[in-house]
Amino acid sequence: MEDILRPIYQEKASLPSTLGITLILKSQKASPLTDTFDAVLLVITNDSSHKVFVKHYAYGDQKAALHIVHEDQLREWIMFGTNRKIFEWLYSGKILFDRNEFMDRLKEELRDFPFYGRKVKMGLEFAKLIRRYMDGKAFFENKQYLDAYNHIVHSLHHLGRLAVIENGFHPEVTVWNQVKQIEPEIYKLYEELVISEESLDKRLELLFLASEFLIHSKTEIGAGHLLEVMKEKEYWQFQELLSHENLERYSVDLGMLIEYLVEKKIIQVVERETKGPGLYHRYYAYS
Repeated sequence: MEDILRPIYQEKASLPSTLGITLILKSQKASPLTDTFDAVLLVITNDSSHKVFVKHYAYGDQKAALHIVHEDQLREWIMFGTNRKIFEWLYSGKILFDRNEFMDRLKEELRDFPFYGRKVKMGLEFAKLIRRYMDGKAFFENKQYLDAYNHIVHSLHHLGRLAVIENGFHPEVTVWNQVKQIEPEIYKLYEELVISEESLDKRLELLFLASEFLIHSKTEIGAGHLLEVMKEKEYWQFQELLSHENLERYSVDLGMLIEYLVEKKIIQVVERETKGPGLYHRYYAYS
């Protein structure tokens, strides 16, 4: 397949805007890595014409995909984990072109995983975890067990990803293989949820109890990024937090995370009078 794609990547390599080219080949018959394609050609560029451009090719009974990605988009995916395949593409792909060692330096950055990047990603995963856990708990208390099951599965997934990031690794597509090695306790909870022969409501009851402990143990590191931002001033309106440049990515999960931290007495509520009698503005403080 590399020979077949050679004219395409040679053309891209001749462009001054191309920073690097990597080839990813399908390693298994059924592999999520390449989205069922036999090969993926990843071209990283600083040409601002497109953030992402994708083109598909066919050769006999084989198919290939060309992904042209702007460097800024690539770094956004890496920072926020919104495209998990990109990590495995960069880790396992064969470098075909590397301008000024761009690809080598990028792979080195991924291996080092700077602490600030980890802190942001842990914050985002923790916020998603709290959202799923709290929603799932509400469904459980209302005896909506299938909806509760769906949310607790997702919350465990975020808990697993949080543990992987905490240990200095990027979560991969096969995240449960990573979790099994890094935090087997979380993996065991997941197994008990999906494999146990207990009734669904009993499984959920036990899982919520066990998850409560594990989430509590991750609160300090999971909320660290948000709390660091909150140290910038004495108290905050919620909208100020929501629109802060370092917190915008929390989006709809931020409100639930704030309420969780208030409940756990990590963040304090500060009330300020309004013009309406008995009505107060609600501010949030961390000290």
